[in-house]
Amino acid sequence: MEQQKKITIADVADALGVSRTTVSRAISGKGRIGKETRARVMEYIEAHDYKPNVIAKSLAQSKTYNICVVMPGEYDVIDLHFFQECLFGIQEIAGAMEYDLLLAICKNNDVSSLDRVISNQKVDGTILMRTFVEDAQVEYLQSKKTPFVAIGSSNYQGVVQVDHNHRSACRELTSILLMKQMKKIALIGGDEGHVVNQSRIMGFREAYEAVGAQVDEDLLYLNLENNVMVDKKVDEIIEKGADCILCLDDAVCSRVLRKLREKEINVPEQIRVASFYNSTVLENNVPSITSLNFGAKEIGMVACQTLLDMIEGKEVSPRTLLPYQVVLKESTAWNG
Repeated sequence: MEQQKKITIADVADALGVSRTTVSRAISGKGRIGKETRARVMEYIEAHDYKPNVIAKSLAQSKTYNICVVMPGEYDVIDLHFFQECLFGIQEIAGAMEYDLLLAICKNNDVSSLDRVISNQKVDGTILMRTFVEDAQVEYLQSKKTPFVAIGSSNYQGVVQVDHNHRSACRELTSILLMKQMKKIALIGGDEGHVVNQSRIMGFREAYEAVGAQVDEDLLYLNLENNVMVDKKVDEIIEKGADCILCLDDAVCSRVLRKLREKEINVPEQIRVASFYNSTVLENNVPSITSLNFGAKEIGMVACQTLLDMIEGKEVSPRTLLPYQVVLKESTAWNG
């Protein structure tokens, strides 16, 4: 079957006896054009399944129809699932609005790849997939006065943020563990330079404050940079007689569980384990792990829609917090 020839702006103009400029104005919604003429053009292109060329459309509306998505250059393999789900959500919304994605990798707050994209005017806006306490990405984008949305929270003023309520979620999970009579909870995790980790730690501390208890500072093990450090701290935690190991994320939790298996320490009979973040890595663990569930795809979708609204000049919420789910499983079962 012969493929139907795609019609152009020139074809539409010739068929209706109007200029190409008139057709372009009708499509873009900009410039002087009568309502009846615009209605004729729109009716014709709908009837003939006309899809404007993206380049022509971008020129008419002064847009690129591209979005930059910035991924951190350093992350654990386990984190990749979160970023993939986020990207699926971003792509679903962007694709529906005829936008394409450009990926920029920023390692150790190096914004050179982001600068190339922004300086060359290749995108209409940017989505940051991770935020930092000292964030060169945020500072750069604010200096360029370009629309951007951060997935996660930011301490910088004026940053539009879409995040899960990590602070509330971690406070709730910690409160449950305390109510289950876990007296010596060890908190173990990575870089405090990530805003999300700071939020989780605050939630942890607030749970203690709510019940009038004191956090045992000797059981806080943070800024652990590698598996060797995690393994060493697990040994210390066991020696100090902790009854629960609470992990800042699933990457750390996965390593903790491996170390406990090597030491032939049973969960939850000898020590209980929980994580402030869940992924497919923890889903198949035996025993099943108590954790917090957050919708990675949903946060990508909301962030993208928020950015597109900003690009269109619409008013958006400065901070959107999405819900979470506390999932209690076998790893924190109380046998006392």
